[in-house]
Amino acid sequence: MLRSARIAVGLTCASVVALCPAVAQEKSGIKTGFVLAPGSKKILLIRPAIKVGAQSTGGMFEPNADWTDQAKTNIGTALDRAQGKLGNSVFVAADPVGPAAATLAEYRALFSTVASSVIIYQFFPGNRLPTKKRKDAPFEWTLGPGVANIPGAADADYILFLETEDHFGSTGRKVAQILAGGLGVGITSGVHKGYAGLVDARTGDLVWLNADRQMGGDVRDGDGAVKRVTQLLEDFPGSTPAATGTQ
Repeated sequence: MLRSARIAVGLTCASVVALCPAVAQEKSGIKTGFVLAPGSKKILLIRPAIKVGAQSTGGMFEPNADWTDQAKTNIGTALDRAQGKLGNSVFVAADPVGPAAATLAEYRALFSTVASSVIIYQFFPGNRLPTKKRKDAPFEWTLGPGVANIPGAADADYILFLETEDHFGSTGRKVAQILAGGLGVGITSGVHKGYAGLVDARTGDLVWLNADRQMGGDVRDGDGAVKRVTQLLEDFPGSTPAATGTQ
């Protein structure tokens, strides 16, 4: 029975590996010619999209409400401390309701999709689109001018989106990782990814992106959240050196 289980794990892992590209070799990009001078603009900070849960034996995400609430509190605190070092005026709009809330949800999802596309098709050399083949290919991505409809965007020059997602490997997943390793097949235990992107509030152009699918910091505790926010905002345009949540 154990032999059969190992074979099944091996086949599953092989399938996953075949479908997933290697880790991205680049983690950030900025629109050609874009410069953000300190103290000159207003930035709307969208409350971060945060998902935290467990990773099942088969790799499925199992949300955990308590962990997610802890992460929201910790990341919110870290962001409050980091805002003053971003070089420009940062504000958070009131949480919208009704159709406005639906609009915000749509653009949060669109940002996530675009950020994932940048990683796959520009940051990862093996998958680059024909127009992105060169390492110095133009960084040209957009969410479209409809971002101007996001609540608070009318008062902003740029919109800052942040997203973090953490799947902590379950005991079963860790056992599967060990068994797969014995067969010479590599699978991961845990997913820790995050995106931070700055978008032009008029055109919807993505002018800066920092994206990493192997982020550090356990967002369930305060110090880990500070580390995560530090990584998300690394090299933020116009920021003071080391724009972090540290004092």
